Amino acid sequence: MLEFDFPPLQPMVFTVTTLSNYLREVLESDEILRDVWVRGEISNLSQPRSGHLYFTLKDSEAQLRCVMWKSQTFRLRFNPKDGLSVEAHGAMSLYPAGGQVQLYIDEMQPVGEGQLYQEFLRLKARLEEEGLFASELKRPLPQFPRHIGVITSASGAALQDILNTLRRRLPLVRVTLAPTPVQGAEAPAGIVGAFQSLKTLPDLDLIILARGGGSIEDLWSFNDEAVAYAIRASHVPVISGVGHETDFTIADFAADLRAPTPTAAAELATPITSADLAAELLAIRQNLNLNLKTRLSNLRQDLLLAENRLQRHSPAQRVRTYLQSQDETRERLERAMRHYLAERQLKLQNQLARLESVSPMAVLRRGFAIVSDAQTHQLISRRNQTSPNQSIQIQLSDGKIAATISGDNS
Repeated sequence: MLEFDFPPLQPMVFTVTTLSNYLREVLESDEILRDVWVRGEISNLSQPRSGHLYFTLKDSEAQLRCVMWKSQTFRLRFNPKDGLSVEAHGAMSLYPAGGQVQLYIDEMQPVGEGQLYQEFLRLKARLEEEGLFASELKRPLPQFPRHIGVITSASGAALQDILNTLRRRLPLVRVTLAPTPVQGAEAPAGIVGAFQSLKTLPDLDLIILARGGGSIEDLWSFNDEAVAYAIRASHVPVISGVGHETDFTIADFAADLRAPTPTAAAELATPITSADLAAELLAIRQNLNLNLKTRLSNLRQDLLLAENRLQRHSPAQRVRTYLQSQDETRERLERAMRHYLAERQLKLQNQLARLESVSPMAVLRRGFAIVSDAQTHQLISRRNQTSPNQSIQIQLSDGKIAATISGDNS
């Protein structure tokens, strides 16, 4: 008989890491555990500076560690807190470093909210099919509203946020409050009634429908069909500012514009602020001043050109031209007259000189004398014209001499 000596069978030994990885693969590959809803009560909630949520879901007999990454928390429509019963959706996996099986949550809602959400989706689909949310029905907002209606609770923080924002951005705007409950069974009818009361204001430019944040139950009044129809029947554009940025209601889809918060609704309602108006008025004033200066400069230039044309065609210019021509003619006449007189004077001097040369006085200056009878003044040119003792007058060049002829004149 042959005998064989086999070594005893050795058990398979895993490292902790290998086993942890195997368990994680098993958890993550299970069809149920990859898409699971879990109901429980939040406890040991913590949210470090990273923004991730870490807490435990528990019931009367067990507890489960849960993680919700920061990127998923933005989809929450409520504020998680210890003691709150929730329904969480996610996938199971293993956290190897801590050796913990955890639920990694991507969606979470308070218990009972799931049914409300499904009802919200059904109503939204039906109204959308009716065309109530059609983009062509959306009306543009006025650029400069003068009268804004506000539908919200008179005691809520949303009203103060809206008024503070409007007062800061556009203090000239007139605000009319149509107070109404915004939560509870009586809220939908109150909201519809508020729209009816604002319809009586003919000078209204815009309506803000607002409420602060809350759970889906708190905001359920704005998921009412009658409210949606009242929004579409409004005679002026409607801005819906309900809840926080992550909250969506039927009113948001029915409104002409959805704002993430009541404060944002007031900002959207006043696209032009008082500062914008002041800057625009200043720009208009500067532009008017520039246009006025340019216009005045052009008119002044036109006036100068007109004056020049008028002066060229003015009788005064022709008169001045005639006067100048007259002055020039007078000057030519005066020159001609002076020239003529000078010529005449020269000619006269020549004639005088010729006359002087033949003048008796000239002869007398040469030593001759003129003798005449003293009584008859008859010239005596011959001797037979004289007699003894005859009185005669002798004309010399420098005067006359009286004389008497003596002796015989034979």
